[in-house]
Amino acid sequence: MTTKILFDTDPGIDDAMALYLLARDPRAELVGITTVFGNASVDTTTRNALSLRERFGIHHVPVARGAARAIVKPSSGYADFVHGQDGLGDVGTAPADNDTLDGRAAALFIIEMARRYSGELVLVPVGPLTNIAHALQLDPDLPRHVRSVVLMGGAFGTLGHGGNMSPVAEANIHGDPHAADLVATADWPVTFVGLDVTHQVRMDTAYLDEIGREGGAHGRYLRDITRFYERFYTPRTGGGIYSHDASAVACALDPGLFTLRHGPVRVVTDGIATGQTIQRLPGRPDPSSHWDGLRDQAVCVDVDSARVLREYRALF
Repeated sequence: MTTKILFDTDPGIDDAMALYLLARDPRAELVGITTVFGNASVDTTTRNALSLRERFGIHHVPVARGAARAIVKPSSGYADFVHGQDGLGDVGTAPADNDTLDGRAAALFIIEMARRYSGELVLVPVGPLTNIAHALQLDPDLPRHVRSVVLMGGAFGTLGHGGNMSPVAEANIHGDPHAADLVATADWPVTFVGLDVTHQVRMDTAYLDEIGREGGAHGRYLRDITRFYERFYTPRTGGGIYSHDASAVACALDPGLFTLRHGPVRVVTDGIATGQTIQRLPGRPDPSSHWDGLRDQAVCVDVDSARVLREYRALF
């Protein structure tokens, strides 16, 4: 059995690593890629998505350009100090032909794919959730057609892991908190693959070097782009990188790798805690009505990191 996946992405070095997983894992049937601002401008992330599609040999997968800015929150710039000026580690990634871009806007593309594969499609957004929120606004019936949403985002404070944009906020959620709250509170199953678990899945220097040395042309390329990323992360990891986006893909393909906690989730949209993800847990005092009537969502609170890393390595 394969899982039909629409990948909503802002490539991004870890996005490239996640897209490689989708291109190579036989359990994944990648039916579309949509781009969004985030790690770089949407012009850059779209160019990168097209280039990576060519590099990984998935020419048949349509790429649709998405949102350039958040629904409400003003832009705070891009993380070129994390991903490089070109979003892919400044190693000279070849540009791709923009004429191969799908003519539909990302939100419309998402709606059409959800209806084409009604009840089967899994949305895997690994950047700000603006495209998904726009699709919800355009088609309130969208949740009925989507099997699930498995997103890379959030920080719930488990295992000692807080935010990476503030003490409580993770970057993708912080990038468009209003969109994230719309997605979290819609009537569809959402799984948050947040920093609580992605900080547990560390690809150390030796692991990355082995991929580069033994993984053929794709392994060499991924090792090349991760060197920039690793320089940013080394003060935190002691060498190596966190596997953010590939962990979300791994969860979409095999949720059994993760321990899930259930309860409704809201996102703080302004003030000192902008971008904080909060899950209401059973039995906890809650005098407010902010979670009333909302379905339970799943939050990843632990992970079999050794198996995630082993399965990723096996793709080369």
